[in-house]
Amino acid sequence: ALPSGDAPAGAVILVHEWYGLNDDMRRLAGRFAAEGFIALAVDLYDGRVATDAPEAMQLSSALKTPDAVRIIAAAAEALRALPRSNGRVAVTGFCLGGAMAIAAACGVPGLAAAVPFYGIPRAEYVDWSRCEAPILGHYGAKDPIIAAERPQALADAARAAGRSFELHLYDAGHAFMREA
Repeated sequence: ALPSGDAPAGAVILVHEWYGLNDDMRRLAGRFAAEGFIALAVDLYDGRVATDAPEAMQLSSALKTPDAVRIIAAAAEALRALPRSNGRVAVTGFCLGGAMAIAAACGVPGLAAAVPFYGIPRAEYVDWSRCEAPILGHYGAKDPIIAAERPQALADAARAAGRSFELHLYDAGHAFMREA
């Protein structure tokens, strides 16, 4: 999704939640474009979209984090090469996508920022020594899936390693950004 006008703009990679690249994620890409960003919603499931939680669990379980990070890295490279790009690329994501945003922050050089929403990758994909991007994390204090202590511990570990991790906990549960 492209912002109006022809001025150079920053770009954001949007990584879907466990349902896949659905209409909600496409709407979010449009919202980013309306705010002036070049937005690219990546598809980690190769065109498949889940319609219920069991199917989403199956798709997300089959996804390999290194593959997702490679897709995000390719998206960042493609966005930087666009004539409209100002060269700055951030990544954001929701649930599964939030976890992949943090993994990308630790595995994709040159990201301008990472903004995860209620997602945490497995520990083997978090290497703070490789993280260049500042992180702005958004999590629900009442999330039954990711207890508030987990993002707090993640942010504390990042800061202990000298990385920037600003954490926001909301009076909300999981998937509080989902529109549909």
